[in-house]
Amino acid sequence: MTPAILAIRKSGFPFQVHEYEHDPNNHAYGLEAVDALQLEAARVFKTLVVTLNDDPKRLAVGIVPVTHQLDVKAIARALGAKKADLADPKQAERSTGYVVGGISPLGQKRLLPTALDESALLFDTIYISAGRRGLEIELSPEALLDLCQADTVALCR
Repeated sequence: MTPAILAIRKSGFPFQVHEYEHDPNNHAYGLEAVDALQLEAARVFKTLVVTLNDDPKRLAVGIVPVTHQLDVKAIARALGAKKADLADPKQAERSTGYVVGGISPLGQKRLLPTALDESALLFDTIYISAGRRGLEIELSPEALLDLCQADTVALCR
């Protein structure tokens, strides 16, 4: 049981957990989930940790479809910063308590400012990491927004 699953279970929001066998040689984690679970790629979202304003202590989270890249200028604007960059992977792991490829926006060590790409609202449910490689949570975008205290914005480039 991961902290992400515990968080969604405690919330009372409906959800489903989907598990698949992760290939340790595959580093395209989100696309691996798409293939393994035979999902529509636009519904599978990855969690990316960023630093704001070149301050390694000021972290935030962007959640975008696995088929797209995060527009760091867009997340900086959305979160009131001048600049954003992807965080160092080790820093992201320390901050969230998860390993890269299994970072969930739910159940992190501390709640970080979070933005969800607006495309999530096109679907009744979306998929996010459940806190471990090979494990996904299916939930409504509204539940994710509520649990992460997130806003929706255009985050993809």
